[in-house]
Amino acid sequence: MEIFLQQIVNGLVVGSVYALVALGYTMVYGILGLINFAHGDLVMVGALTALQTMMFLMGVAPGMSPIAMLTLSLLVAIPVCMLLAFTMERLAYRPLRNAPRLAPLITAIGVSFLLQTLAMIIWGRNYHTFPQLISTTPLQPIEGVFITPIQITIIIVSALMMAGLVLLVTKTKLGRAMRATAENHRVAALMGVDTNMIIALTFVLGAALAAVAGVMFASNYGIAHYGMGFMPGLKAFTAAVLGGIGNLGGAMLGGIVLGLVESFGAGYIEHLTFGFLNSSYQDIFAFMILGLVLIFKPTGLLGERVSDRA
Repeated sequence: MEIFLQQIVNGLVVGSVYALVALGYTMVYGILGLINFAHGDLVMVGALTALQTMMFLMGVAPGMSPIAMLTLSLLVAIPVCMLLAFTMERLAYRPLRNAPRLAPLITAIGVSFLLQTLAMIIWGRNYHTFPQLISTTPLQPIEGVFITPIQITIIIVSALMMAGLVLLVTKTKLGRAMRATAENHRVAALMGVDTNMIIALTFVLGAALAAVAGVMFASNYGIAHYGMGFMPGLKAFTAAVLGGIGNLGGAMLGGIVLGLVESFGAGYIEHLTFGFLNSSYQDIFAFMILGLVLIFKPTGLLGERVSDRA
């Protein structure tokens, strides 16, 4: 039972990060029908920008409190990722908005490699130690089940950000404009919605979530690297497909489910394969799920929202 509960805790932590990144994928797809494969690299940019900011603050204000340092680093990383996403949309995706669907997809893959290469040039090839500004001392709320303060922070912050995004989309004028643009951007434009601005804001909102996810991911594992966004990005895309891409609730559900499946798989894979495989093969579960979902339920757990168009 202790192992079972521990895997639930681990799955919720990882799944929360996947869910935040998956929301960026699903928002862009819901409005443009585009899979932005460069979105995962914003996780990496957010983490490395925050790391650079922390190194600067440690040099100029070594006595600063860890919470203040982490907050300031986020306040730098989030605008950098938002600006980068706005630039990507304006220069790479907007000119191809009416092109065949394969063109923006290939462009997104190219932008992903470009971001990784630029990050490698700026920050180098080596892995960087990410400062542990929030305590990593394990707590034991239940006998045999451990959770660290940073993991508790990740779960709480992710839940608050996801709830805030849902409220933004469902209760505000901006959210109404986003839903109208997703329904039909031509009709929305005729009704007075600035669809170009709404599409750009969708990229920017997704980038802000990705920046926070990157900092949380790096804080949890204690490392940052120019290629660190690739695998979480693919898994977040899998989570979005699992939940029903284009559906906000589906992205959140898919992220949590994928995190739990991956955690349980890593915890029990040696028993299931009689020692033939170990926990280093945990990534296979994400892509097995992707294959099964695409075969048996392509619309995902909650299904893609489909409406009659005027």
